[in-house]
Amino acid sequence: DRITGFEVGADDYVPKPFSVRELTLRVQAASRRMARTAAAPVETGALELGELKLDVSAHRVWVSGEELELTSTEYKLLLHLAENAGRLCSRGELLKEVWELPPSLNTRTVDTHVKRLRQKLRDASTYIETVRGAGYRFRSFSS
Repeated sequence: DRITGFEVGADDYVPKPFSVRELTLRVQAASRRMARTAAAPVETGALELGELKLDVSAHRVWVSGEELELTSTEYKLLLHLAENAGRLCSRGELLKEVWELPPSLNTRTVDTHVKRLRQKLRDASTYIETVRGAGYRFRSFSS
């Protein structure tokens, strides 16, 4: 069964009886591998979404061909949202991933930075959608 499972595409196998802690750690490790794999192509090149272009390796952003001046935090926020286009990013997740703060922190930091980022993005500001009471979502673009 193990060999058949691997032959048809399984990444891992956990035989019974299993430890819940081991299963949790295996799932977390697989999640980390997927995140690294998904982020790798973006880190080496450009990310283009509608009128917005991010050059990840050069840390630069353009809207409709015009380069924007963003702070480091604004850039990290935009990049995180763009890399997760179409997916809800909660305020807690953004605090953890962009600011490296505890996700439970009660602060308006995220909202303030999103507001400033939208002002700088001008026409492309509509790409960042507010999900009332939950967080923010970057508009999804089909290929």
